[in-house]
Amino acid sequence: MSEAAPNLEDWIGSSETARDTISPRVAEGMAATLDWEHAPQAGDPLPPAWHLAFFNPAALQSALGPDGHPARGGFLPPVPLPRRMYASGTFTFHQPLRIGEAAARRSEVMAVEQKTGRTGPLVFVTVRHTITGGAGVALTDDQHIVYREAAAPGAALGRGEAAPAEPVWQRMLTPDPVMLFRYSALTFNGHRIHYDYPYVTQVEGYPDLIVHGPLTATLLLDLARRSVPDRSIARFAFRAKRPVFANRPLTVAGRPEGDGARLWALDHEGWLTMEAEVAFAAA
Repeated sequence: MSEAAPNLEDWIGSSETARDTISPRVAEGMAATLDWEHAPQAGDPLPPAWHLAFFNPAALQSALGPDGHPARGGFLPPVPLPRRMYASGTFTFHQPLRIGEAAARRSEVMAVEQKTGRTGPLVFVTVRHTITGGAGVALTDDQHIVYREAAAPGAALGRGEAAPAEPVWQRMLTPDPVMLFRYSALTFNGHRIHYDYPYVTQVEGYPDLIVHGPLTATLLLDLARRSVPDRSIARFAFRAKRPVFANRPLTVAGRPEGDGARLWALDHEGWLTMEAEVAFAAA
């Protein structure tokens, strides 16, 4: 007699705590990956979104699934769908994390929702990460993860959305396999879609390596930092719209809006791949 499928909602309230040191060496690696000429030093505030390089679980090699992710279950619900994507998120910055300090991240499953979309069943999992440094809570990171069925190999993405506005700030770059490998290494992300070309093209059916959603979000925040260097960021909310593939031009753009900014990323065909909003801290 087969076991009954687990009730995924039972994982709501599941939590874990990770501890890490905001290493200057990791910050140096992130600065190099983003093409900063000068890396922040010990005691400096950690730039926005760089917290994604810390607190990541070190799963045993024997515990990894065929896609390079840790096997399902444990802290996150064991969703029986093969594709997992970081769909959207919100970073709320309360005070700086500082490079060199010890910090802790408490993670809690806040919601599990099961829906049906155009491509079949979907499961949305919301996780809240609360990061605490030496001076108290520094950052709240709400992540929305979506699980879905695998698409048919070679399935076309179809038409997307156009840019939402005329940019005031704009930067073009071409994420290549080296950049994706470096970001995977910095975030200890073993997902093979970011570095294993035969796997991503032959098994998952994509045309090329996929740029990490968090890397695109980090590039948008980096554009805001370059464009408004004298303002600190209080809140950043983003939503992924379609995949970004390596070896193709990516445009990150934005414009001021109220006491913040509207940001977006466009793929090589000009389609919207991510949109975001920034709120600046009070001057």
